[in-house]
Amino acid sequence: MNFDTLQNNFFRLRNNRLFEWFVVGIIIFSALVIGAKTYDIPPQLLILTSWMDTGITFFFLIEITIRFLGEPNKRSFFKNPWNLFDTLIVVVSLIPIQDSEMALIGRLIRIFRVLRMVSIIPELRLLLNSLIKALPQLGYVILLMFIIFYIYAAVGASFFAHINETLWGDISIAMLTLFRVMTFEDWTDVMYETMAVYSFSWAYYLSFIFLTTFAFLNMVIGIVVNVMEAEHAEVRKEQELADGVPTIEDLHKEIIELKTLIREQHTHREN
Repeated sequence: MNFDTLQNNFFRLRNNRLFEWFVVGIIIFSALVIGAKTYDIPPQLLILTSWMDTGITFFFLIEITIRFLGEPNKRSFFKNPWNLFDTLIVVVSLIPIQDSEMALIGRLIRIFRVLRMVSIIPELRLLLNSLIKALPQLGYVILLMFIIFYIYAAVGASFFAHINETLWGDISIAMLTLFRVMTFEDWTDVMYETMAVYSFSWAYYLSFIFLTTFAFLNMVIGIVVNVMEAEHAEVRKEQELADGVPTIEDLHKEIIELKTLIREQHTHREN
């Protein structure tokens, strides 16, 4: 069996849905093994989980090797950030640091193996890519929300500090209290306490909730949804190009070319 045949076999295997779901199952099992180690379990069972963890690590090494050997263009394999992330997690997991001072880092790296599910499932990759691409737009919304938080915290600390020093003692504590109000965590208790002194302080809370919970959070959701729709459209376009299906832009160009050809023929006939 030559290398090309072996590469084609690995390529078919890595794109096989059954193999992909088997890898997902191993990732879920790995997460369960990691969770089991957080409990107070008997020493014999702890040794068994350690052996299973080692077996899972070597399985991931074999799986990443299959994906690399099945890649037609080996140089572009590590240009994909997800392939680079998977390889880094697997390689670091192979380092024997269980009994060293870096044992905690080793356990953390094994916890992050659960994130490999994102690289395996395309739908999860799409969600995460959409969130990352939405971050620049979200940054301005978060900045504006921080300004609103700061203004309201300064007002609250100025007027309500003498009512409850614990909740309104300074501007940083007041911002934490406003976060509690925004998430509706017993916010009415905070409001009624200040209303006992300032009867119209309800307007302070309601206006803050309207600006943050209703306005800004809906803006965040809208931005993420718009980016996700754009990502879905781009994926559909790439799929159509891969399947040889003409896109709307291609059809539009063909219509323009047909119109131009008809005009030229009509002009030629008149002449």
